[in-house]
Amino acid sequence: MTDSHYMIRALELAQRGGGWVNPNPQVGAVLVKEGRVIGEGYHARFGGPHAERVALDSCEESPKGATLYVTLEPCCHEGKTPPCTEAIIESGICKVVIGSDDPNPLVAGGGVELLRSAGLEVLTGVCKEECDRINRIFFHCIKNETPYVLAKYAMTADGKIATHTGASRWITGKEARSDVHKLRDRYAAIMVGINTVLADDPLLTCRVQGGKNPLRVIVDSKLRTPLDSQVVQTALEVPTLIATTSDDLERRQQLEERGLGVVVLPQTASGLDLASLLWALGQRGIDSVLIEGGPTLLGSAFDEQLVQAVCIYLAPKIFGGSSAPSPIAGRGVGIPDESIILGNATVRSLGEDICIEGEVG
Repeated sequence: MTDSHYMIRALELAQRGGGWVNPNPQVGAVLVKEGRVIGEGYHARFGGPHAERVALDSCEESPKGATLYVTLEPCCHEGKTPPCTEAIIESGICKVVIGSDDPNPLVAGGGVELLRSAGLEVLTGVCKEECDRINRIFFHCIKNETPYVLAKYAMTADGKIATHTGASRWITGKEARSDVHKLRDRYAAIMVGINTVLADDPLLTCRVQGGKNPLRVIVDSKLRTPLDSQVVQTALEVPTLIATTSDDLERRQQLEERGLGVVVLPQTASGLDLASLLWALGQRGIDSVLIEGGPTLLGSAFDEQLVQAVCIYLAPKIFGGSSAPSPIAGRGVGIPDESIILGNATVRSLGEDICIEGEVG
């Protein structure tokens, strides 16, 4: 077996922690001795043991002389758990193979340096592209101190998100809608605008069995969220935050009494300052935001260059109608050469629908 083979297994393990480890990275580890896997592990929950320690604890024989395959550089600092480098060195492991370098200033090469200074052989960059990809959220947050933003929308083959009457349920089939709930399970927050709340009265929860609900963020400049809406009625069970520019203290108190948080933010020419909102979410430990808003919210997010990736569910349907809305409003670009280009695009089939995903360049 090659180094890549064992690293791919470590990647498979790492992804099991998706959504639950936020704002920590997803990490998987595999211990190999004399061509045999003797231990495996992954970081399962924020605050829980790291992948390296889980793999060591799973060993049924001594790891002395073994090789450790780990998707991310082992930590060398004291956090909620002790440094993983300490456990690795004490275990007698002789070689460590690493996928991604850790950009966290508390690590950033320090883990590799400690291991090498202790006499271990260290190989880096194995399956680096794949290992970097699963932690693009973590890397973005470390470098920018703001959440990673995924813009998601569903549309017809002629680019409509509703008919000319405003009807939109359902554009896509069950498979695509089920896939959306997997995104909600993975992302720390879900964001919509007030128009979506008023039009659809959505619940904005995760229906994945055993999944978790994201923080619900409602962009509501004038505090128009109805007190009888589903997001208000369920705020004691599902964390919900209203972002506003309003100074209406009475309305704010009504919402807070029902369990919602309210954050007052600056006003810009186009509405609530979304950049300030993302900064505020980052300060709350929110590492990722799934925007499921309508054209106004998505348009503002793209105009302000706040989106890192896009997920489009495309249905083989035609709505037609010059007044039927499209997914993204805002200013848009002036000429085709100014288009937002999606890199590393992938295409998946979901029943009769297609899912297109790409990163904003």
